[in-house]
Amino acid sequence: MPRNPSHAMNIASKTGLLLFTGNSHPDLARLVASRLGLELAPCSVRNDENAETKVDIDCSVRGQDVFIIQTGSKEVNTSIMELLIMMYACKTSCAESIVAVIPYLPYSKQSKMRKRGSIPAKLLASLLCKAGMTHLITMDLHAKEIQGFFDVPVDNLRASPFLLQYIQEQIPDYRNAVIVAKNPGSARRAQSLAERLRLGLAVIHGETKEAESDAIDGRHSPPPVVAQNTGLEWPNSPGSSPCARDGGRYWSADFGIGVPMLTAKEKPPINVVGDVGGRIAIIVDDIIDDVETFVACASMLKDRGAYKIYAMATHGLLSSDAPRLLEESTIDEIVVTNSVSHEVQKLQCHKIKTVDISVLISEAIRRIHNQESMSYLFRNITMED
Repeated sequence: MPRNPSHAMNIASKTGLLLFTGNSHPDLARLVASRLGLELAPCSVRNDENAETKVDIDCSVRGQDVFIIQTGSKEVNTSIMELLIMMYACKTSCAESIVAVIPYLPYSKQSKMRKRGSIPAKLLASLLCKAGMTHLITMDLHAKEIQGFFDVPVDNLRASPFLLQYIQEQIPDYRNAVIVAKNPGSARRAQSLAERLRLGLAVIHGETKEAESDAIDGRHSPPPVVAQNTGLEWPNSPGSSPCARDGGRYWSADFGIGVPMLTAKEKPPINVVGDVGGRIAIIVDDIIDDVETFVACASMLKDRGAYKIYAMATHGLLSSDAPRLLEESTIDEIVVTNSVSHEVQKLQCHKIKTVDISVLISEAIRRIHNQESMSYLFRNITMED
C-alpha cells in the first residue's frame, strides 16, 4: 500500500527496521505496525492483466532489517508468489536481513509422503530460503517437524496463551468445562490446554472417515515381482499369473515367503472417551478448515449431554461452505485468532469470534530486530499491552 516514501525512509534511518506487507492480510499488518509505532513501508504488490505478480519496492532497503508480513489466504498460491518476489526484490536490493512473518504457513498439512506424491511443505521451505529469507516467524505449525525443512532459523510462536485467556475471561462457568480432542491425533494439544486450565479431558475415538495418519501411502508392502514372459519359464511356475499388461506378455509371481501381509485397520464406531454430560465442551485443534468433522463431533457431544459447545483453533481458514455449516450446526461459538483473514466468513456466520495475536507478532519482530532472547514469548506473553 503506497505511503509517503520520505516518511518511511526517515523511519528506516532511525530504527533500521522496515515492515512490508503483501495483500493476504493487510489488517493484521496495520495492527502490528501500530503496536511497533511504525508506518508500513511503501510498496506496490499487484497482478498484471496476464495474472503475473508484480512488486515495486518504493524505498531503499539497503542495509536494513526487512520484515514481510504475509500469511496463508484463500488465494494461497498468489500469496506465496507475492512473498517470494518481495523477498527476492529485497535480496537484490542489498537488505541486511529478510524475515518472513507467516502466521499461517501454507501447505503445512502436506508435510508427509503420500503414495507416489511429494512433500510440498519441503518444496515451499526451499523456495522461501532460495528467495532470500534469512529468518522465519510463524505460529502453531501443523507439525513441529516442519521446522527442520528450513535452512534458516525458525520461531514457531504459540497462540495457546491467548486462547487460554479467552476461555478464562469469556466463557462463563469455564470450570465446568471439558477439553475435547476431536480425534486421537489432536489429543496432545487438548491435553496441554486441559492441564493448564485444570480441566478434564475427553477424546473422540473412531472416525467417520480415514484419518490423515492412516492414509495408504503405497509403501507398506513390496510391489509384486514382475518379469517378462520369455515363453521359457514363468508361465508354468506355481503361483504365477498373467497380467493384463501388453496382452498378458508379463507375469507376476506370488512367492508367499518371508513377507507378512499387513492386517487392514478396522475403526470402531465413533465414540466419546470421557464424561461430557452436563458440561461445557470445548473442541480444540490447530486448524479449522474442513468443518464437517467439527460438526459431527458437536452433534455427538450434544447427544452425550453437553449443554454448550465451543470450537477453538489457532487458524480459522473456514474454506468453501464452512461458515454456513457452522451456522447451522450445534456449535455455539467458534473461536479463532486473526492469523488468517476471515472477515467475510464472519458476515456469513455470527458465531465466529476473533482473538487478536498482533501483540505477539509485534513483540517477536521487536526482539529479533534488537537481537533479544525469544524465550520470554514462550513463557509469559499475554494479551495485555
